Amino acid sequence: MKRYAFVARMPDRPGALHRAAEIITRYEGNINRIHFDRRIDPRTVFFEVTVPEEGYAAIRDQLALIGYLQTSLSTPSFLKFQVWLPHRTGSLDEFLTYTTAAGANISAIDFDEAGRHPDRVMISLNLAESEAAKNLLDRLKSQYRLEIIEYDTTGEQLDDTVFYVRFAQKLRPLMESPDEPFLLAFLHDINHIVQELANRGEDPKQVFDSILATGTTLTATTGASFYADVQLLPIGSRGSLYCFQFPCGGNTFVIDTPAERVMIDTGYGIYFSDVTAMLRSYGFGDSDRISRIVITHADADHCGGGGFFRIPALMHPGTCEIIRQANRAYGSRSQNSVLEEVYTTMIGLFSRFTPPRDANLLPAETKRMRGIFPVLDTMTVGDLEFEVLESLGGHLYGQIFLFCPAEGVLFTGDSLINFASLTDERRKYNSLADFLVTSVNVDSDLARKERRALLDLVAATNERLNGTGRECLVCCGHGAVSVLRDGKLQSALDPVRYTPSTGL
Repeated sequence: MKRYAFVARMPDRPGALHRAAEIITRYEGNINRIHFDRRIDPRTVFFEVTVPEEGYAAIRDQLALIGYLQTSLSTPSFLKFQVWLPHRTGSLDEFLTYTTAAGANISAIDFDEAGRHPDRVMISLNLAESEAAKNLLDRLKSQYRLEIIEYDTTGEQLDDTVFYVRFAQKLRPLMESPDEPFLLAFLHDINHIVQELANRGEDPKQVFDSILATGTTLTATTGASFYADVQLLPIGSRGSLYCFQFPCGGNTFVIDTPAERVMIDTGYGIYFSDVTAMLRSYGFGDSDRISRIVITHADADHCGGGGFFRIPALMHPGTCEIIRQANRAYGSRSQNSVLEEVYTTMIGLFSRFTPPRDANLLPAETKRMRGIFPVLDTMTVGDLEFEVLESLGGHLYGQIFLFCPAEGVLFTGDSLINFASLTDERRKYNSLADFLVTSVNVDSDLARKERRALLDLVAATNERLNGTGRECLVCCGHGAVSVLRDGKLQSALDPVRYTPSTGL
């Protein structure tokens, strides 16, 4: 039997949930997940059920028949008005017959004969359709004296009796034209992580706020608001290393040599237009002067723009599989985590996830070892030779590191980060993912082991380079290109701010 999900919108009265459960039972459905929280929305219930296909169709039909099945997220109209009612028995009852007939849901009513306005009643109500609101107003105006205080069709003034509808309207502009079934399915996923984190003691409001903040921050840092902090360092005999720190997410690097230019990681897909404009200003053309891309791992902020570049990409087979599975925790002990799976979906939607289409996969066999890390392959960029090291899977399964022993250059993906070099804005954005998945590392024990081994590799490289005037450059997945001094990562060079208006 298959597992199905649907959203029910029920009347707020005793027995409503029981009635839905009876329908599910009647058609041999087994409830795998249910979530209802009056503090969030007093009428919306999320179900996951295992049921034969014909049974699922019957359940939907029966729920729709009694008005429980939610199939759309249209924004109700909000009306707030004062109405002058005659001060006699039955006048309110008579008035409410009009609102009930129109299908209005009263959200607030205020009257006190001993108050400042004993001749009027303040009423707030919601109606599912704007046309119904207009018709109700016309009807009421023909019978009563009215003063409209607010009339809103955007959803901004709605109360939490329709919380998920309001939340959906805030999600819409953060995604590319989602249709109603898709948006309902996405809400179902979001509700699942709200349920999971609430069971861990987190405030549901903070979960919803963090989800919105993730999408709005990405959208708000594109176009004229895009920027990058840029470091340019010499590398090899005639090469240059560019590090671009974008407003959100991971770094993109470009190794520029007389023989070729290679990009390491791409940033989010949502930044693609901004990144190509930036690359043009640095003399890289429309990325046509970049010969290939190396992807360190499958997170959206490292490979999510790869499909926009018409350039072949090199990646680990595990990275390719994570992209295919749409689960950043695939291949780890956390791969069954609903938090990881839903976050992968969410960040993909918000960031316009478009991974590389033309991928060359690294070999699976190990050539030799570099400390605790298998060496999968070697690659040259100009006169630089890099070892491709396989991580242990602490941050993500399939993450790779690039190490150039001769020059002392190490690309660490997200296993080493100079947190002190992050701006407050980047720290705040990064904290959203930490909260929503509880840890961005899919295996924290392995992540700590990797970090220690990478720092040991940097320290050993510095010892070997002692007397040459050079230090090992640590190219972190986030933050500045750094050097290791007194056991701490320090920025190798102060970055320069690029903006679309100022350019270089």
